[in-house]
Amino acid sequence: MANRADLHSAFKDYQQRFPYEIDTVTQFTNFVQAHSDCFERSLQIGHITGSAWVINRSGTCALFTLHRKLGLWLQLGGHADGNPDVAQVAMREAQEESGLTNLALVEEGIFDLDAHTIPARGSEPAHIHYDVRYLIQATSEEPLSISEESHDLAWFSLEEIKERFQDESILRMAKKWQNG
Repeated sequence: MANRADLHSAFKDYQQRFPYEIDTVTQFTNFVQAHSDCFERSLQIGHITGSAWVINRSGTCALFTLHRKLGLWLQLGGHADGNPDVAQVAMREAQEESGLTNLALVEEGIFDLDAHTIPARGSEPAHIHYDVRYLIQATSEEPLSISEESHDLAWFSLEEIKERFQDESILRMAKKWQNG
């Protein structure tokens, strides 16, 4: 079972691989250090989430969900709900949101980090998702199953992502995926 120390170690490894992202790593490190409940969605200022950049078996396409609440095409992911093993969170969310059961981490380390604001909705105030992202691959060809959190699911090639998406974090992940 992973813990906070494991996440801090993963942040250090990520910083070594992506030294130009030191400000983001510092932001995540400081947040986790300052909030013992950082993995709980009840922390209203923000919380750690886990996401999956899911690639197909052949490695030619990435899977996106048309998020029901936000109305945007996004990578799969969600709340840690107390689980400090964020890679496990990302894997769970990928399975729940896609129906895919044959998935594997491509690498143990963090694929990407992104802190972004989630707008207020109903009684829930605006807050920050400190999103820890992992590269995950479908290891077989399976049909997709749209969950209640989504309007649609679709595979997009690198070229389609570059043409269709404008979100900086998605384009950053596409570049990391392309550069392998």
